[in-house]
Amino acid sequence: MDIQFKGEHLLPGQLGQFFIILAFGSALFSAISYYFATVNKNQLDQSWKKMARYSYFINTLSVIGIGSCLFYIIYTNLFEYHYAWAHSSKTLPVYYIISSYWEGQEGSFWLWGFWQALLGNILIWKAKSWENPVMAVVALSQAFIASMLIGVEMFGTRVGSSPFILLRQAIEAPIFSRPDYLNYVKDGNGLNPLLQNYWMVIHPPTLFLGFASMVVPFAYAIAGLWQRRYKEWIKPTISYSLFAVMVLGTGIIMGSFWAYESLNFGGFWAWDPVENASFIPWLTLIGGVHVLVVYKNTGHSYFTAAFLVIISFILVLYASFLTRSGILGSTSVHAFTDLGMSWQLLVFLFAFIAIAVWMLVSRWKELPITKKDEETYSREFWMFVGAIFLALSCLQLIVVTSIPVWNAIFGTKTAPPTEPVKLYNIIQSSFAVVITLLMGFAQFLKYKRSDATTFLIRSVVYLLFAALISGLIIWVSGLYHTQLVYMLVIFGSVYAVLANTKYLADIFKGKTKLVGSAVAHIGFALLLIGAVISSGTSKVITVNDSGIGFGSEFEKVGNSRENLRLDFNTPTKVGPYTATYVGDSLNGPNHYFKVNYKLIDSKSGKIRENFTLLPNAQANRKMGLVCSPDTKHYVFKDMYSYVSIAWPMKFQEDQIAEKEGHGESNDDKEYAKPVAHEINIGDTIRYRAGLIILKALNKDAKVRDIPMAKNDVAVGAQLEVQSNGKVFTTEPIFMIKGGSKFDFSKKVDSADLKVRFTNILPEKGKMEITTYVKPEGEKPYIVMKAIEFPSINFFWSGTIIMVIGFLLSIFRRNKELKTV
Repeated sequence: MDIQFKGEHLLPGQLGQFFIILAFGSALFSAISYYFATVNKNQLDQSWKKMARYSYFINTLSVIGIGSCLFYIIYTNLFEYHYAWAHSSKTLPVYYIISSYWEGQEGSFWLWGFWQALLGNILIWKAKSWENPVMAVVALSQAFIASMLIGVEMFGTRVGSSPFILLRQAIEAPIFSRPDYLNYVKDGNGLNPLLQNYWMVIHPPTLFLGFASMVVPFAYAIAGLWQRRYKEWIKPTISYSLFAVMVLGTGIIMGSFWAYESLNFGGFWAWDPVENASFIPWLTLIGGVHVLVVYKNTGHSYFTAAFLVIISFILVLYASFLTRSGILGSTSVHAFTDLGMSWQLLVFLFAFIAIAVWMLVSRWKELPITKKDEETYSREFWMFVGAIFLALSCLQLIVVTSIPVWNAIFGTKTAPPTEPVKLYNIIQSSFAVVITLLMGFAQFLKYKRSDATTFLIRSVVYLLFAALISGLIIWVSGLYHTQLVYMLVIFGSVYAVLANTKYLADIFKGKTKLVGSAVAHIGFALLLIGAVISSGTSKVITVNDSGIGFGSEFEKVGNSRENLRLDFNTPTKVGPYTATYVGDSLNGPNHYFKVNYKLIDSKSGKIRENFTLLPNAQANRKMGLVCSPDTKHYVFKDMYSYVSIAWPMKFQEDQIAEKEGHGESNDDKEYAKPVAHEINIGDTIRYRAGLIILKALNKDAKVRDIPMAKNDVAVGAQLEVQSNGKVFTTEPIFMIKGGSKFDFSKKVDSADLKVRFTNILPEKGKMEITTYVKPEGEKPYIVMKAIEFPSINFFWSGTIIMVIGFLLSIFRRNKELKTV
């Protein structure tokens, strides 16, 4: 007989699972219907097309239904569902609940399917004569994505992973045999502390919109081959490809922002395999866009254009396999764990590879491939060369990133590079040199043929100017101490900026159609300049020359020579600054450390700068100390600081237990034994570090988020603390609510003190104030690392400029489509 489990809310999960099945079935039926609508020669018969459309609309509504059910489960803390329990908790604010929505594989697959559903509806509206073949491909992709969420066992094989599986079904434990097991599930696991950042609210949706967008150029390429409309698919594909690279590129850079603001590896790009997996298809489609433009203008390089567009989506599917199969578990900190869907991901990948190969092979003899070679002094020739170099840079990324895959296929034990960042930096910088030079001198060429003399004169003049400017940049930045290839990247990037600025000057000549590509090229070149200078000349300013380390465990993850200990209220020299750890504060699970920086003129002694940074950390029992930096932004540099060690430090779970500081808290071990004092207004309490004076009582005290009923009472003790020549004020609160007593403590860290208003004694006419004093000689301290990143703003501003360039290009291409 089945056990009846108390308190479970099964309807949201059952409804969500129904929507998953409906989403899969409707997408598959839509793909089949669009296929028959495409091959049906009777154009007057619209029945297949109507059924395909209705099915896709049902799929869209089903995807929205899945998302709504899952959000309801997470938002209402229904921890009987494994997904909510694994990725959320009651303490998360709403915006981080949104992040927990796609922290797991199931949520991210839903996000991918959601964007693809919206894009499909746009194509139904806009694709016109292309709708049937294009949507057949998109709907098939949608069916595969929906299958990833089914979560059923078939013939001993698991198909998909449902976000609506119950906790008792996902985990085997004796507690789940109890009908009242939910009484013991007080909270969820919570969101990974590294993901509790506002960038993780917007980065994944943007990234997955980019992934979803990549299917559209692929679908047009397949549709063009399928229907033998070999030239017509090029124009719409350019627009959709530009949109895909713009959105995916924005998502990738948002990930860099997140890494820079949340992680403590000291930078914005670590060449992690998961980072590479998203970067590779972006590069190939960038190359594809350029070759599509070449073919549109000259008729050359048809196969290369089709291949790059097709392979870009294939690489998105390969990236999904890499990051979700668990195969990167030993080489990446960002990859998902294996949910047993590796075979399903491979079927998804090879199904679309098979479609692409079949279309190319079966149509090979009909493809409009020109026999005539491009002129050397033509723009299309060098754009083609640039696309080839982009493809070669991707090949290096794929080969090295896929080492675990090669090992699995061939049974080898090849180790990943011991210094992957150095390897990638040097090799990819070499490709960047060639690409930036091509971005520059291709702008002095015309399509089909250019005058060689004019081209050479312009190129040489701009190369000379670029050499002078880049030489100045290299000297001023100190980049001459680094690898030669980094200096060549600066030279190539400056040259690209100068050459493309010439194009911007054409605005005044009425050639506004050229603006988009020039702006995008300038943005990309500035991005490279910022990346090379900031990473190549970044400098650790917390230099530890004391010879004192922080233990063998610390050395595994840090470097004692690059970290300084800052004792509480003790000024310490940090590079050109004087830094002082002046206190800390708690906000939810985050522990913020206040570090005051002063830049003092050595001659006059005047303070030239005075600012406070708030690096934060979470003490998490599963992950240890999870640190996030804080940064002081200047025009030409960033001053970046994060805490490596902190004492005392409370675990996140302890902070939750200590909610609002009432009762005995888990950090009381920092203090000596508490002492209760019975005093009246005006009385003084003496303690080790100074005096405490009860100045007055506040009978209208308020405690945040606690409503007061008619007979409830809250009184604040207004205390003045005098310590080390300083005066502080604080107000602990005593409350009677519903006939029960509560008190809310206050800390005065600068006075080594915590105080509680623990009772009111009306029979004595006195108040009971309990003091907690830190033992002498045990001051709080932090171990901190600070890094200067010069010219980092070129990286961020270059990104914005590049996106603006993409937008201008999209507007231009869409305008061209309307005139067709």
